[in-house]
Amino acid sequence: MEQQRSTSESSQSPRSPPSQRYLSVSVSDPVKLGNGVQGYISYRVITKTNFPEYQGSEKIVIRRYSDFVWLRDRLFDKYKGIFVPPLPEKSAVEKFRFSAEFIETRRQALDVFVNRIASHNELQQSEDLRTFLQADEESMERLRSQETGIFKKKPADLMQMFKDVQSKVSDVVLGKEKPLEESNPEYEKLKHYVFELENHLTEAQKHAYRLLKRHRELGQSLSGFGKAAKLLGACEGQALGKAFDELGAKSETLSIKLQKEAHQLLMNFEEPVKDYVRAVQSIKVTIGERANAFRHQCELAETMKLKEINLDKLMLTRSDRVGEAEQEYKELKAESEEVTRRFETIVRRMNEEIVRFQEQKTQDMRIAFHEFAKGQARLAKSIADAWRSLLPKLEACSDTS
Repeated sequence: MEQQRSTSESSQSPRSPPSQRYLSVSVSDPVKLGNGVQGYISYRVITKTNFPEYQGSEKIVIRRYSDFVWLRDRLFDKYKGIFVPPLPEKSAVEKFRFSAEFIETRRQALDVFVNRIASHNELQQSEDLRTFLQADEESMERLRSQETGIFKKKPADLMQMFKDVQSKVSDVVLGKEKPLEESNPEYEKLKHYVFELENHLTEAQKHAYRLLKRHRELGQSLSGFGKAAKLLGACEGQALGKAFDELGAKSETLSIKLQKEAHQLLMNFEEPVKDYVRAVQSIKVTIGERANAFRHQCELAETMKLKEINLDKLMLTRSDRVGEAEQEYKELKAESEEVTRRFETIVRRMNEEIVRFQEQKTQDMRIAFHEFAKGQARLAKSIADAWRSLLPKLEACSDTS
């Protein structure tokens, strides 16, 4: 049964003077539609902007996960060299993909995804982004069904392709394969940095999950202990019984605090770290694209040399195939120049992107770790205060016994 969609808007008007360009997007109000394998979650996407190319200052559309995938795929294909923001994973297990927690973490990740695109100097100018933010649902469905080539693949197939590219890059970096490579020390440092960063972020995310799980388990244990203490208090005398009852109540209160803190840890720490793991994987895909572009450039250069040698031979022998060979050489040269331009564009964009990525990562990780430390301090104080408040009452019981 369809849930009631909230009418309240989570997006606030951008705090920018009218003279400044702004593009603000929010993803909110997830609603489950359909049942079983046909079921999916829809989201309200609200756009506020003063960009003249947009249809008005505010637009509200309904989107589903596959629409976000469509946007990601389009940008990946058209903006080679740019680190296209990653999407959250698609859960195939129904009991998880429709759980309240999964829906909320995905909503937050989709909000981060689209706002990273909207704040990117090049990606925000994309016609596909405008389509995504403004087209009606029927138009989006039509666009998804019309895609060909790489876009005809299912999300799982596309992700497998990305993993294959990443694996290829891994083999190159680890020295398992020796294809044509750039002899660029700075680029080598970048590749090793990306792989090391992925390892460290993955490790941090793994331990964040363990800490989250521990908070939840401790919360559940305290809840059970609280109930048992209350039952024990009901069997005892007035003073001791009251002390046990308060012990039980404090335990249950702390259980609720631990569950809330576990949720905050998930949303404000584990998910941001996990998002950067995905971001690094996106960078690795771009590294793979750069490697492919470099190899293509080298292969064409070698082919041109052979064509040039063949053309010289034909000219010496005054062959009647000289005209045909000259045309082939001319076409190949034009293709080679275009491939070189594309490779140089990828290199330029990657150089700009890595600076932007590191600046954004520093800011986001500082916020995430600050929220983590603040939450742990808040939780430790709550636990200490709760137990400390019980000590006089328990000591009083001991004195009267």
